[in-house]
Amino acid sequence: MVVFHYALTAEGGFSEDTRGAGNPMAYLHGKGQLVPGLERAMDGRTAPDRFQVTVSAADGFGERKGSGPQAVPKKEFGKDAKFTVGMPIELKDSSGKPVRVWVTRVQGARVWIDIDHPFAGKSLTFDVELLFVRDPTPEELSHGHAHGADGHHAH
Repeated sequence: MVVFHYALTAEGGFSEDTRGAGNPMAYLHGKGQLVPGLERAMDGRTAPDRFQVTVSAADGFGERKGSGPQAVPKKEFGKDAKFTVGMPIELKDSSGKPVRVWVTRVQGARVWIDIDHPFAGKSLTFDVELLFVRDPTPEELSHGHAHGADGHHAH
């Protein structure tokens, strides 16, 4: 179980930094909870390691597969639906299988959705500071997610 802060810069200029937010990320190493390139860069590291890694699109959120954003009338999602750019939405395909799409634009009576993650096709640079590393608790393993530095988490 790993707790860390990171600063992320995506090709094209997007950036995010958790260091000042007081909200570090926690994950179970080896369970596929991070993009593959970042998880591999975490192998064998211990707190308080600091490092920077650039991850290719293929080792990040993958290459772009879709044809780009598509406009959909907001009314298709129900009258009370609220949208923000970057938010994921679960839809069902024609066979009823769940499909995750992302909102790329909201304007007037339309929302644009894309089957590709906003970072698909982009290299990502992570500046990482490991805060805490420990063995996962049996409860974390059975729940499939980290519960924080002390292993306790209210559900």
